[in-house]
Amino acid sequence: MQAPDFAAVRTEFALPSGFPPEVLAEAERAAAAPAGERADATEIPLVTIDPPGSKDLDQAVGITRTAGGFTVHYAIADLGAVVAPGGALDAEVRRRGQTMYLPDGSVPLHPPVLSENAASLLPDGPRPAVLWRITLDESGESTAVDVRRALVRSVARLDYAGVQADFDAGRPHPAIAALAELGPLRRALAVARGAIELELPEQEVVPDGAGGWTVRVRRRTPVEDWNAEISLLTGMSAARLMLDAGIGILRTLPAPESDAVVELRRVALGLGVAWPEGASAAEILAGLKRDTEPRTLAVRRAATALLRGASYASFGNGVAAPADPGHGGVGAPYAHVTAPLRRLVDRFGSEVALAVAAGAEVPEWILEALPTLPELMSASDSVAGSVDRACLDRTEAAVLAGRVGEEFEVAVLRAEPGEIFLADPPVLARCDGDLKAGTTARVRLTEADPATGKVRFALPG
Repeated sequence: MQAPDFAAVRTEFALPSGFPPEVLAEAERAAAAPAGERADATEIPLVTIDPPGSKDLDQAVGITRTAGGFTVHYAIADLGAVVAPGGALDAEVRRRGQTMYLPDGSVPLHPPVLSENAASLLPDGPRPAVLWRITLDESGESTAVDVRRALVRSVARLDYAGVQADFDAGRPHPAIAALAELGPLRRALAVARGAIELELPEQEVVPDGAGGWTVRVRRRTPVEDWNAEISLLTGMSAARLMLDAGIGILRTLPAPESDAVVELRRVALGLGVAWPEGASAAEILAGLKRDTEPRTLAVRRAATALLRGASYASFGNGVAAPADPGHGGVGAPYAHVTAPLRRLVDRFGSEVALAVAAGAEVPEWILEALPTLPELMSASDSVAGSVDRACLDRTEAAVLAGRVGEEFEVAVLRAEPGEIFLADPPVLARCDGDLKAGTTARVRLTEADPATGKVRFALPG
């Protein structure tokens, strides 16, 4: 099998291969600097939950069941305390925008001395962090929010599979035992808000065990869904602080257009998927099974039309907040603050939230940066999406390259333009011919070019 060429992807998108010397020197100095005065929260038990082997640990979480509901402590890596505004490091991370992930290694936003060491929430002692404390009632609704700089201590470095196994065995880590109750409550609230969760099969490139690469469908565990709800809760809390103060930067996505919802309902009913009168798109999607049954895949693929127009909106200092500040995928206003090691905008969002919560003036360097961030982040998101797609396309093509001319049984996601999903190996591709969404079809592989990533199928005949 011809191996996918990820080096060519790095070249195509001009991804940097290292950091300039002056940036590395500044990062070294920042890593060695004292944490500064901050609250001592090391008595709060927190854990990190990340993929195995991860060192850039942005978040540590602790959840307590209380008499009136829940208390969430969410510690976030404090990049605002180590990246000096206007310095060489600041300029470099603004140029990069975010960490780019490729199968053979990442292109980090920050030098590893920070992202994998000094600024990461590793479980090796007290670490500086931005600590959110969110109080929730019995239903899981937020009732109070506080955020401040603190010293925290992660007591365990966990991964999703291990945490899921512990919950399944009835022995979850005490710091997150309440996650199994709070996570589903928050998910139910999200559906009630109208949050759109597509849950299409998530393809990923992984080693094939023989020195090469292959594609598989990543299976999300309930723990991942629950943990994601805590991250979303924090981002929603940050957005509320910003909107109340009239300053900040939001991740925005227009609510689904009514015509798009009507069309989705038409598609769903046409495929035999029940849509009771008065049910929302969020409720219908949440009720679908997580499988690769053709009808389910076709409905989920059609639902992508609900989520169009993602952007960033900065406001304050004379600029009004957007008329529609919401995020259609979340069902509420939302701000990025939980991944500052990997995403530029989160550092600025955290600084705004800290200032607002303390009743202090937002620093001038934040005011100057806010208007520039939407364009920087939109451009970075575009590159990251293209890099992800290029790596996946080239791997799909490499896996199938020796099978041109073979026929496969596939699920049809869309009829026009033709789009199909092959389950083994998991490949999403275009297909020529007269197709019907939500059905299975027998198709022939007509092209698989690892150099370009182009894969195409056609109906036989």
